[in-house]
Amino acid sequence: MHLNDRKTRILEAIVMDYIATAEPVGSRTIAKKYDFGISSATIRNEMSDLEDMGLIKQPHTSSGRVPSDLGYRLYVDNLMRHRPLTDEETMFLQRMIMSNIHHVDYLMQETAKAIAYLTRYAAIVSEPREKKTAIKHVQLMPIDERSILVIWVTNTNTVKNKTVFVQDPPDYDTLAALAKILNNMLQDKTIEAIDRKMVSEMLTAFGPHAHMLMPILGVLAEALKAEGQVYTSGVNNFLDFPEFADRDKVQAVFQALEARDLLGILFEGDSSKDIQILIGAENQVECLQNCSVIRANFTLGSEGGTIGIIGPTRMDYSQAVSVMKGMLSNINTVLKMYERQE
Repeated sequence: MHLNDRKTRILEAIVMDYIATAEPVGSRTIAKKYDFGISSATIRNEMSDLEDMGLIKQPHTSSGRVPSDLGYRLYVDNLMRHRPLTDEETMFLQRMIMSNIHHVDYLMQETAKAIAYLTRYAAIVSEPREKKTAIKHVQLMPIDERSILVIWVTNTNTVKNKTVFVQDPPDYDTLAALAKILNNMLQDKTIEAIDRKMVSEMLTAFGPHAHMLMPILGVLAEALKAEGQVYTSGVNNFLDFPEFADRDKVQAVFQALEARDLLGILFEGDSSKDIQILIGAENQVECLQNCSVIRANFTLGSEGGTIGIIGPTRMDYSQAVSVMKGMLSNINTVLKMYERQE
C-alpha cells in the first residue's frame, strides 16, 4: 500500500497520539499539535482517505479516529522510530541479569518481572527447554515421618523440588547416602538412558529402602520430560488500560494468560525472525485479539526459550521493542558465558 508523504505523516500522528492518550484523534487535534502547514479541513479529507484504505477507523459517531490493526501494522513496519534504552533502563537490566547469573530458572522469572516493570505491560517468559534434559545433581531431605523432599538440578542449572510421600523415611544421613547412589548412577543421564538394568542396580543399592526408589524416580522422570516452566508478570497492568475497563474483556485476558496451552499457541512463531510483532487478530488466541504481542526466541546450545510482551494494540511499540532488544542482548551474554563454563 503506497501513501503519499502527507497521508503518511497524518497516520503517524494519529498512531502516536492515540498511543499516548487513548483518546480518538480528531483533525483539529492534529492541526494544533503538529506543524503540517495545512488546515484542519485538509487533514479531515486526508483522514477520510485513510479510513477508506482501512488504516484508521471511527469508533463512535462524531468522534475522532483511531488506528486499525492494518494502520498499526503499517506504522510498525515502515514508520516506527528506534528508541534506545535510557541509561537507567540499561543499568536496571544489567543489575537484574548479573544478580541471577548462576541460575537460569531464577533468571527467567526475574526477566518476566523486569520486562513488566519497564514496559508496564504483561510479560511471559519460558525457560530454556531441551528434548534431552539431564540430571546434574539430586539431593534428598527429610520432611516428616511420611515424606521427603527431592531436590534436583538439571544440566541447564534449573533447580526444582517436590515432596514425595514414602513409608518410614530414614534419617538425614541415610538420605544423604541414598542421594549419593542416585548421583553416581543418574548424573548426566537423560530419561532415555534410565533403563531396567540401571533401575535394578539402584534397587539393590537402596537395600532396605528400595521401596523409596520408584516414587523418587517417578518424580525425576516426570521432570525430565516436562516442558520448561513458564513465568508471567504484570498481568494486572491491564487494569490500567481504559480499553480494558470492561470486566468481561479484562477477565478474558487474565484467563488466557493463565492457560498454559494458550500460551503455547502464542509462542508458536517464526524462529527465523529475531523479534516478531503480532497485532490484534494476527495472533491465534481469540481472546487476546484486542492485544498485540511482541515475542522473541533465545537459545542455550540446542535449547530454546521465548520472551513475550503482551499489551493493548495501543502499546508503545518502539519502547517495548527497545526493552525486548535490551533484554535479549543481556540474556544472550549471560547464556554464552554459561556455555563456555560447561
